[in-house]
Amino acid sequence: MKKFWTFVLAIVISFIPGIIGGFFSPIAPGANEWYNGLAQSVLTPNGWVFSIAWIILYTLLGIALYLIMQSGKSRQNKALAYALFIAQMGLNALWSYLFFGLQMIGGALICLVALVAVAIWMAAAFRPISRGASYLVWPYIAWLIFATYLNGTILALN
Repeated sequence: MKKFWTFVLAIVISFIPGIIGGFFSPIAPGANEWYNGLAQSVLTPNGWVFSIAWIILYTLLGIALYLIMQSGKSRQNKALAYALFIAQMGLNALWSYLFFGLQMIGGALICLVALVAVAIWMAAAFRPISRGASYLVWPYIAWLIFATYLNGTILALN
């Protein structure tokens, strides 16, 4: 039963940036008008795609975190992995605040580049602890790279 609750905890933790970001997303009052008024890439997906993608990605991150938590490696070996997981969560939430909350497109892009770097570092730190956890981070990294393109295009066009 303890493993089940650890799994639930890992999933809940992984969704924290999305919950925080929800306060600033296009569904927040006023954010939708601003966002829809921006010139965007022709590759920008419909809004529902973002919702589904983030549910999948946060779930994968939660599973990855669970695999790290359940690994037999010592806490000392996991310290960097946990620190990087927390750092990427903070950067993820910060991006939503910068982009949608403050409407700082350039600042959000800088944050996103840092987030990609931390996510890659996190995948590398996860690998010696759990290869499976490391693999589960790569779809997130791919989406972040795509998001960087979208953010950069919005900056260039506006």
